[in-house]
Amino acid sequence: MGALLREWRDRRRISQLELALRADSSARHISFIETGRARPSQEMVLRLAEHLDVPVRERNALLIAAGYAPHYPETSVDDPSMGPLREGMERLLTGYDPYPAIVVDGMYQVVAANQGMAMLLEGVADHLLRPPMNAMRITLHPDGLAPRILNLREWRGHLLEQMERQLALMRSSPLRKLYDEVSAYPLGSGGQERAAAGGDHAPFALPMVIEHAGHVLSFVSTIATFNTPMDVTVSELAIETLLPADPETAQTLRRLMP
Repeated sequence: MGALLREWRDRRRISQLELALRADSSARHISFIETGRARPSQEMVLRLAEHLDVPVRERNALLIAAGYAPHYPETSVDDPSMGPLREGMERLLTGYDPYPAIVVDGMYQVVAANQGMAMLLEGVADHLLRPPMNAMRITLHPDGLAPRILNLREWRGHLLEQMERQLALMRSSPLRKLYDEVSAYPLGSGGQERAAAGGDHAPFALPMVIEHAGHVLSFVSTIATFNTPMDVTVSELAIETLLPADPETAQTLRRLMP
């Protein structure tokens, strides 16, 4: 417990005194916890984890290291108790059509997607679309979207940096294995091309520029997560929406999917 706490404190660049002030404790007590001279209560572990902004899954790891049972359950999205959550996500995705939107879990497995995203995935190899679908594989695999992404080098770099930030917060061997796999995919011809986003329009964020049905579409990505999650699964769900980066892309999507 002490080593884990010190590691998280170092990651957040917070001194023992600052953490103690935030958690209504003392620097002496924090020092004793980190050196193993004191065993914190379950309440203290959760309080420290909250002030260090520790991910929910890792909060359970801290509790286990301190000798307590996990506090946060990990419920499958398919569980009946998750029905209202699934319905809410489906309504959100449907309302976003014709713009592509998708829900992924902490391993980038596809939980749900709307018709706009399904349209964009036309032409992706069948082996990538068989469950469990993985958004990173679909995007970066040579049989996936990669050959149609005109700024693949930049977009690939953005996605790999996103995974690296996630790996810095999680001890996940499956996620590390996925990162090693997708980062080893060949760049291919898509990385040799470069298309300006929206013609003369200056992009306001890094776009994904992709060919689809004879059109060049430009998207910027937004990611939404759930506030104050009380379940490991819910804490790792992310809703990604692709927003048209120029008027031409918006008009084309409305024509392709009225």
